[in-house]
Amino acid sequence: MGDFNSSSMEDDDMAAPLFERQLRKNYVQRAVDITILLLMISLLSYRLVSIRSHGGDGWEVKTWQVAMGCEAWFTFVWVLVVSTKWNLLRYLTFPQRLLQRKRELPALDMFVTTADPELEPPIIMVNTVLSLMAVDYPGTAHKLAVYVSDDACSPLTFFALSEAAKFAQLWVPFCRKHNIQVRAPFRYFSPTAERPPSASGGSKSPEFQQEWKHIKNEYESLNWKIEDARKKPVSSILSAGEFAAFANMDRGNHPPIVKIIWENKETEPDGLPHLIYISREKRPKHHHHYKAGAMNALIRVSGVMTNAPFMLNVDCDMYTHNPQIVLHALCLLLDPRSQNDTGYVQCPQQFYDGLKDDPFGNQLVVLQEIIGQGIVSIQGPFYGGTGCFHRRRVIYGALPKNVDSKKKNARSMDEISLSEFGSSEQFLKLVTRALKDESGTEKDLPSSLEAALHVASSGYEYGTSWGKKIGLTYGSTTEDIFTGMKIQSKGWRSAYCSLDPPAFLGCAPTGGPASLNQMKRWSTGLLEILVSKSNPIRATLLGRLQFRQCLTYIWVLIWNIRSIPELIYALLPAYCIITNSHFLPKVHERAIMIPASVFAIYNIYTLLEHFRCSLSARAWWNYQQMARINSACAWLFGVLTVLLKVLGISDTVFEITKKEQSTSNDQPDADLGRFTFDESPIFVPGTTLLLVQLAALAMLMLGIQPAPGGANGSGLAEVACSLLVVLYFWPFLRGLLGKGKYGIPLKTIYKSAALSTVFVLFCRFPSVGLHR
Repeated sequence: MGDFNSSSMEDDDMAAPLFERQLRKNYVQRAVDITILLLMISLLSYRLVSIRSHGGDGWEVKTWQVAMGCEAWFTFVWVLVVSTKWNLLRYLTFPQRLLQRKRELPALDMFVTTADPELEPPIIMVNTVLSLMAVDYPGTAHKLAVYVSDDACSPLTFFALSEAAKFAQLWVPFCRKHNIQVRAPFRYFSPTAERPPSASGGSKSPEFQQEWKHIKNEYESLNWKIEDARKKPVSSILSAGEFAAFANMDRGNHPPIVKIIWENKETEPDGLPHLIYISREKRPKHHHHYKAGAMNALIRVSGVMTNAPFMLNVDCDMYTHNPQIVLHALCLLLDPRSQNDTGYVQCPQQFYDGLKDDPFGNQLVVLQEIIGQGIVSIQGPFYGGTGCFHRRRVIYGALPKNVDSKKKNARSMDEISLSEFGSSEQFLKLVTRALKDESGTEKDLPSSLEAALHVASSGYEYGTSWGKKIGLTYGSTTEDIFTGMKIQSKGWRSAYCSLDPPAFLGCAPTGGPASLNQMKRWSTGLLEILVSKSNPIRATLLGRLQFRQCLTYIWVLIWNIRSIPELIYALLPAYCIITNSHFLPKVHERAIMIPASVFAIYNIYTLLEHFRCSLSARAWWNYQQMARINSACAWLFGVLTVLLKVLGISDTVFEITKKEQSTSNDQPDADLGRFTFDESPIFVPGTTLLLVQLAALAMLMLGIQPAPGGANGSGLAEVACSLLVVLYFWPFLRGLLGKGKYGIPLKTIYKSAALSTVFVLFCRFPSVGLHR
């Protein structure tokens, strides 16, 4: 990614720094970004001064104006991008220095959230839990606690965790003894590892080989038990006492369940972390706020049981890939320079078993590498919802210690009312300790079960500030971004922990429906934040969100709004071909060099960015394709969803992305990564856009265009743009001819054909005067 120079830092009299900031030299990138910006401004200037001479009269002028409006929007978005990645920064952490400095490491509560045992198979969640239980935390494993939130109240999930706890008694000591680096069993015992690998020290002794085979057999047994349990009734997989809690249970209407699956009773430093199962209470008349509500219940339950000063949350499919991640994160949280202003540490989302060349463009490698490092240099990365380490007192609403609470309507710690946290006296007592940076509880885990059930009840949050000033913020399906913005608006910064090997690895969705639905959910939640009263502009004017950080949030929050000008701009070539008009300079004009230069420079530079991230040209093209497909389909539906919510017609729904443990091998290589379809209306806009382009090109080839109006007719530039749109939507073109899940359903084709026909007739209707 380029050369880095360490920034200057003050010498620490007490000890060496736990981390260093490294600023990247990116002069070439800045020059290219500014060049593109100047060219875009030149294009707008050209549009403005030549609107009459090139636009003709009537609707031809409006076409020119529409193009200019879209290009003005693109220029605005590019300004946001340039501001975001102007400086690129990364952190280097030194966990060995932490171990030398800290005689006793702080406690850590780790949260895993799951919501559907069908879409999120329990074996995936089990591997995540096992990897967390096996993290490196020398001499203080008793200070670790793993909490699993099961929003489906599934006895299968509880059974899987119970069996996982038994296997952990073999797995965790094995990992520590041999310093195993990959601590998710399904990855360590992957089919490619047919022979026992050596331990990190190179041991290939018969003893290790025998132990490896034994652990592998036990994991296969665990797999079989969980898979077999899916086919049996609940009462047969749980004991009578365990089954009582799940008997006649409705996932949307049940009391809270909190069960201690494993407790480190002897507080053994090298023992297993605590393992606690939670299913918060749900009632039909109580809004449960999806993942944000589950996280807030976890925060409260852990607050009365272990009350660790730091918390980590991961999705059920994000297993720990770097066993030292906790030590690296604490370097960024415990260093004297960051203790007063670093609210959370975010790790990038990275994925395992990704399909070659990322055909669905959802691994976001370049985005996190380039844009991510740019955000780090401002006020810090966004909260990404997984792989994030939080300070508990920050989640409780405390301000940075170096912030004047009398400015900008902020509240100091003394001004935080405990009544905002709810009615549990035991919890309030521990909240006070957490706000004072104290940790720990006075009683053992079983004695806190009653309080845990109380704070996990569905009505506990009523009349409190949970979801508003405390905990994760409600009001958006992207509660993570919303919460991170609220934290930073109080003056907190965040840090980025990007490691090699990666800290966490998860599974990216495969197939068209899963990818587009995930993008739709993200874009919907982002726009909900933008239209809320707590948007970044307000957070900058009334809070402590930095101006450039505000611009960065705006760039992300307008993702789905971008779908409207991008869709219009994609329709312009077809419209101009059908009406025999033009929206770009003619090929023989010098002005054509402006949009051509923007297109060429942008694409060449983004291609080089992919090369610097060790990606292929094919991966670059796949990303370009999916960016256009996401814009026309997922982002557009995100706009419509939020619009219906604002009008009070319907509310947004949190859609769970289906998790798959590994890439399926039952398909031919030619079909791996091929776009798939279903009957969802989300595919209608993309199919319609493709049919419109095909209709326009067919009319051109058949010579049935009308005579050009006052200006010259459509030219090579419009034809090239129309062909480019067809190439972008090539997966949809294949879908028109495909069968089964690889083919676009007939219902979608009929709807799209009707819409495209309306568009063509509208363009050709003589009384409107579109082509005169």
